Amino acid sequence: MAQTIETRRAVLSDAQVIANIHRSARVKAMPWLPVIYTPEEELAFFSSRLRADEMFRVAIVDGEMTGFIAIEGQWINHLYVHPEHWRKGSGARLLSEAKGFTPHLQLWAFRDNALARAFYLHHGFEEVEFTDGARNEERMPDVRMSWSQ
Repeated sequence: MAQTIETRRAVLSDAQVIANIHRSARVKAMPWLPVIYTPEEELAFFSSRLRADEMFRVAIVDGEMTGFIAIEGQWINHLYVHPEHWRKGSGARLLSEAKGFTPHLQLWAFRDNALARAFYLHHGFEEVEFTDGARNEERMPDVRMSWSQ
């Protein structure tokens, strides 16, 4: 039986779960990535972003938040799904919804994050720019990916 994935706008009270999903997914997908912020700093960051102009949407399955996406203009700033829910449709649902908001999207992914790159390539993104990571906080090589209708 297929699970039903609902989405809704994130609210400030979601910040703790969003921060937890972010940390869990990053640790599982990218154990090599330097940890720069404490859990408290991540919670403060997401709380502040939920008050900003960034659009946050969350995916919910059986009453449990499974993932989130944050979009600012044509940029996907975050798309994370809790590892227990990988490959079950939450990320694809959030991305599909984002594609409905704008005819063009782009994002940065770490070059060594093979899972994310494969996910975005599967969903029609192209890799358009590679950098040495000098402009990101982690100083890790990355790739800009782009999608257009």
